[in-house]
Amino acid sequence: MTGDILPDVLEPGLRVVFCGTQAGAASARRGAYYAGPGNKFWPVLHEIGLVPVRLLPEEFRTLPRYGIGLTDVAKRTSGPDSALRGGHFDVAGFTARIAANRPRILAFNGKRAAQAALGISEGRLAYGPQAHGLADADIYVLPSTSGAAAGFWSIEPWKQLAMAVTGILSR
Repeated sequence: MTGDILPDVLEPGLRVVFCGTQAGAASARRGAYYAGPGNKFWPVLHEIGLVPVRLLPEEFRTLPRYGIGLTDVAKRTSGPDSALRGGHFDVAGFTARIAANRPRILAFNGKRAAQAALGISEGRLAYGPQAHGLADADIYVLPSTSGAAAGFWSIEPWKQLAMAVTGILSR
């Protein structure tokens, strides 16, 4: 692949940027983030109160109006995370994009994305807020919304993130 599978949804001043590992096969086919039939991302965003209505995957470009952005660590590949190899990750490009846009919170949708971007082994990653940041952004690691990760699902870290994001508004 020579181009990004999905475009970044980034701009300066966002409250939270969600970072996935790479576009899933269904997302690549539909040209929309979190478009797989079993993915919980869009319903969860609404359930935890970060968006006032349940959005469709094809509406991903509207997220900045809610202070939300999207990106992936591996931009030029798609499919299951199990197919990812070290060379697929563009950590330097990812870090530069986050530093250029400076979101308040960087939320990883799954541990694999956080491991790749932060260079941390899985055993040292817990769900929830992290002790360190990246480019002045607070970091949260969240259970993946992928249907393939349903066995590890918990909405509680997502609710914790929502409380932190909405707390930004009250400051």
